[in-house]
Amino acid sequence: MHLKKIELFSDRYPTKEHYPFNLQVFQDTNSVAFRAPVTFFVGENGTGKSTLLEAMARKCGIHIWEGFERPRFKKSPYEKALYTALSVAWADGSVPGGFFASQIFENFARLLDEWATLDPGVLDYFGGKSLVAQSHGQSLLAYFQSRYRIKGLYLVDEPETALSPKSQLALLRILASAAQAGHAQFVIATHSPILLACPGAEIYSFDHIPVRRIDYEDTPHYRIYEQFMRDRSAYLKEPDLS
Repeated sequence: MHLKKIELFSDRYPTKEHYPFNLQVFQDTNSVAFRAPVTFFVGENGTGKSTLLEAMARKCGIHIWEGFERPRFKKSPYEKALYTALSVAWADGSVPGGFFASQIFENFARLLDEWATLDPGVLDYFGGKSLVAQSHGQSLLAYFQSRYRIKGLYLVDEPETALSPKSQLALLRILASAAQAGHAQFVIATHSPILLACPGAEIYSFDHIPVRRIDYEDTPHYRIYEQFMRDRSAYLKEPDLS
């Protein structure tokens, strides 16, 4: 274990009227503890999972490979400020790591291709092939297989976005193997019931305020898929998750 706990200090929030500080989950959650090599954040879209992951990356000194930001009609001036009200507790000093999100992976892959024009050897760290020259799913798996062999803290936002179920199973095996080896720790926001099945993982639900740990079988992801498989016609009506 590298990261033991994060704490949120609502008294340091610059505002409680603007995103993300206006989310009730950040006002009522004081801390999140990490007791397993793999921790999942689950919850509906907009509950704050990705926002907290990004704040953790900034607080831990992990670079986020962002591209050029496009103009937007309306934007909160506090969108990236959550890390300023966050503290992290390390088990034995800080470690390097990585932040992954599907929407910024293409930026990283293209930058890697540019570096390879000067030093082709950099591709050896990612399977020896250009990530851009592969399909999106293939390039993601090549990245995961290579990067997660290295000791560190890895914050991962919805890696299943471009992965088939078979590829999600491949990623599941990568996570389980890295966790068992003991060199890597993962905090992952996901909607994938396949990834959530990682042995020994802990799951935090952002649908609960404050966030709390839940069992795999209690996640909406598991229950919806289970209901669908039992009766495919159930998707025509609102699933009963009570």
